[in-house]
Amino acid sequence: MGDYRQNAEVYRLEVTTPTAAYPIIIGTGLLTHADKYLEQTPKIRNLADVLIISNDTVYPLYGEALKAQLVNSGRNVYEYIIPDGEVYKTWDTAEKILSFALKHQLSRKTLIIALGGGVVGDLAGFAASIYLRGVPLVQIPTTLLAQVDSSIGGKTAVNHPLGKNLIGAFYHPELVLIDLSTLNTLPRREFLAGLAEVIKYGIIWDADLFETLAAEREQILACNPACLAPVINRCCEIKAEIVGQDEREQSLRAILNYGHTIGHALERITKYSEYRHGEAVAIGMAAAAKISELIGMISQTESSRIIDLIAQYQLPTRLPRISHDSILEAVKYDKKAVRDQIFFVLSRSIGEAAVVNVFEKYGTTAVRKALTLIE
Repeated sequence: MGDYRQNAEVYRLEVTTPTAAYPIIIGTGLLTHADKYLEQTPKIRNLADVLIISNDTVYPLYGEALKAQLVNSGRNVYEYIIPDGEVYKTWDTAEKILSFALKHQLSRKTLIIALGGGVVGDLAGFAASIYLRGVPLVQIPTTLLAQVDSSIGGKTAVNHPLGKNLIGAFYHPELVLIDLSTLNTLPRREFLAGLAEVIKYGIIWDADLFETLAAEREQILACNPACLAPVINRCCEIKAEIVGQDEREQSLRAILNYGHTIGHALERITKYSEYRHGEAVAIGMAAAAKISELIGMISQTESSRIIDLIAQYQLPTRLPRISHDSILEAVKYDKKAVRDQIFFVLSRSIGEAAVVNVFEKYGTTAVRKALTLIE
């Protein structure tokens, strides 16, 4: 992995929605000055109690140092550590977090800090949204996937046996603090999985980003800070722009689910134990590209370019040996589904996407054929 200690540039973005406004700060070594950024955030600067929620992989790397820093600044710091893994993103884990906070009599003036990847961020955010009807939240994402996607935009959730992210709330943080140096300790598989969400932004929104990812593939795969830092910043800009236009996913924001309809189905079928989220989304994006081609929205050349780029980033594009019927059954529990209507996010071109009721317009034929073509 590249060494981010040499990259001193700090990017600052703003997320602005009808109900919230907060900064995203991106740079290297930010965790060593985390309290400074808390002090610069008006709604949380005077909060004396802090609950850090992390997992047993990330906390030993960064949690103790963060806690010591906050204690030295005069704050009372508590920590709740969960096991690492998507299988723990459940109501049961959320309830344990809430019970811990209640047991320690934490008030509405408590700050919850999510220190970890997407699972930690979703769980901590959901807990913050419902604890005493809402307490302030800061997201400190430590995985590439969380940095470019899940920490931004206020989506929080836990999984249900019937589907992924079906129980949750929209709840924005007061601050998103992205320390690029945490990528130095990120396992290679997790880094590659995060790149799926990066590629997604090029497919759905920014053709120039897509071309950058194609041209600078070797440097990005080598985690070259000079190449990767501006790419992460651009992804955050896109997410902030889309969320600013459609906070509650009534229309435009749904395009961020490109690849997720099939991806979530794969995760559910395999009980969240076989694929990283980004890996499942990568296969889902390959399927979405093929569906888009089969119904005439994009050319075969464009479809091939999308699938080839995903594969070039060492991500899976082939469907495992899973029956098509089980996949079609699982997509019924997708959040975009309305009664029996199943919506897919598909490509209009590289850099543009649309939400399409595929089953209503084309039946299941196009989806089944697409699944066959990527087996």
